Amino acid sequence: MTHLVLISHGNFCEALKESTEMIMGPQDLIKTIPLLPSEGQEDFKNKFLDVTKHLDDYIVLADLMGGTPCNVISKMILSGEDITLYAGMNMPMVIGFINSVLTEQPVDLLDSGIKNIISVNQILAEMDDDDE
Repeated sequence: MTHLVLISHGNFCEALKESTEMIMGPQDLIKTIPLLPSEGQEDFKNKFLDVTKHLDDYIVLADLMGGTPCNVISKMILSGEDITLYAGMNMPMVIGFINSVLTEQPVDLLDSGIKNIISVNQILAEMDDDDE
């Protein structure tokens, strides 16, 4: 079974998992690895290896392209590790992953994330224009 590993600066990844669980219920297939202020790249890499060592298959979502968590995993990929990594994680991506597990259908995580970035003001303005 594929797992989802959320990595981030600080506790963002843990909060994202908790918020998603408010909507979708408990998620044993989602693991979190926060980079804490007192930690460096090697500390983070060791935490990542410890969490993922027993996972046969996993996808990694990072908070920010170019940040330490993403950079650590990128270096692992460049050194030959077979890891699927996306940066810019958001809740629709996590919910898309969960839905793909529930329906046993593949999900396009990029599509899930991008299609759910919406200007609400623009939609409301268009609705107001339609009413006139």
